[in-house]
Amino acid sequence: MFQAIFIAALLGAAQIFAHPVNGTAAVEITRCGTVISQEKLVAAEAHFQANKVEKSAFVHIDAVAAATVPVYFHVISKDSTTAGGNIPDSQIASQISTLNTDYAGSGLTFTLAGTTRTVNSQWFNQVGPDSSLQTTMKNQLRQGGANALNVYTVGFTSGSGAGLLGYSTFPSDYSSDPTDDGVVILFSSLPGGSTTNYNEGKTLTHEAGHWVGLYHTFQGGCSGSGDSVSDTPAEASPASGCPTGRDTCSSTGVDPIHNYMDYSYDSCMNQFTAGQITRLQSQLRTYRGISA
Repeated sequence: MFQAIFIAALLGAAQIFAHPVNGTAAVEITRCGTVISQEKLVAAEAHFQANKVEKSAFVHIDAVAAATVPVYFHVISKDSTTAGGNIPDSQIASQISTLNTDYAGSGLTFTLAGTTRTVNSQWFNQVGPDSSLQTTMKNQLRQGGANALNVYTVGFTSGSGAGLLGYSTFPSDYSSDPTDDGVVILFSSLPGGSTTNYNEGKTLTHEAGHWVGLYHTFQGGCSGSGDSVSDTPAEASPASGCPTGRDTCSSTGVDPIHNYMDYSYDSCMNQFTAGQITRLQSQLRTYRGISA
């Protein structure tokens, strides 16, 4: 099963924000619960380098069809109301549009393949990384193969997911646990949602970034190979807000606070680098059979 834990437990100093959820009491929230240990990262990168599929392997495949990612939305709610997680189709459509705008330079096109709606207050409230509940939820609902992005919207009010905006699996995890594959996000982070500063749909853009093979921009801090992308400046820790000019590492370049793989506010996020696009395209060819 995907080895994700609450990000604050790993980083210690991760930026945490107080925010009212569902119009009730304030809880501590953080952008992402997707983490990977250094040991697993080293093994994953070694496997990637040894098995990398080059674009020439896809010369006989329809490039347009191959680069289309079917998206299955699984709406989990505690009741039938929007405030209870039953987000309308219009917000899902806006989220798909946001994905396509944010990934416009990648060669990928995201299309809504289907929507399921499940009223389950336990899943809505308690699903989180590595929980048995999320395993049950995914086993019952996941659709499609390695190329299909399954998105589960929940409330993250308690348990291992309390306070998260989202978490994801990586492409290299698929073969060992196909049913775990996908992204789980806070329902109110979709465009027009109620989570202030995180309601423009960038949470799914960020988590889908992991799903296509990208690490956080602050992976590894100021040393080592970082996020395995050469054109994202090293960053000691995740950013919060939109701290223009922030520079936490002595290496060249200020922190990539505008990058979708940092922790900035949605309004601050607006870019993937050329290196990230090259990496995600290669990860998708290698692990998901998608050629962009």
